[in-house]
Amino acid sequence: MSDVRENLTYEGFGRAIRELAQTIADDGYEPDIVLSIARGGVFVAGGLAYALDCKNIHLVNVEFYTGVGTTLEMPVMLAPVPNAIDFSDKKVLIADDVADTGKTLKLVHDFCVDHVAEVRSAVIYEKSHSLVKCEYVWKKTDDWINFPWSVLPPVSKSGEPIKENKEAL
Repeated sequence: MSDVRENLTYEGFGRAIRELAQTIADDGYEPDIVLSIARGGVFVAGGLAYALDCKNIHLVNVEFYTGVGTTLEMPVMLAPVPNAIDFSDKKVLIADDVADTGKTLKLVHDFCVDHVAEVRSAVIYEKSHSLVKCEYVWKKTDDWINFPWSVLPPVSKSGEPIKENKEAL
């Protein structure tokens, strides 16, 4: 992994979402459902759903990354897993922040594909080594990305020490 970091600000995120949504709209794809891969995909899904005027958002929790550059062997869907029947005959847009290895996107895509009318994926960033090549990508990079929602450590109760996220800074 490169020591170079791509730093996305909240302002840059807003621009990325609007440009990504415009690309999707220009392609003529009108999803019935935006399916968010939590956690990073929650922000992307919300922004795309508003920009594309899609009111039906679902969420799937997937655990894969355990730290900067460290992962489980394979991604795992966490409960509650959506009921695939809810997606029957719908056009689904899977939204995530980054297609890094592509394993998470592949897991969610494979979960949907046999139940939906059509499934496509949208990410802010896609890395060259991703197993999945998304239909909609705002930017390609092989750098580690510092997202504005994940660079600071979690907050704590006032007076308690805050655990630093040194890897992200």
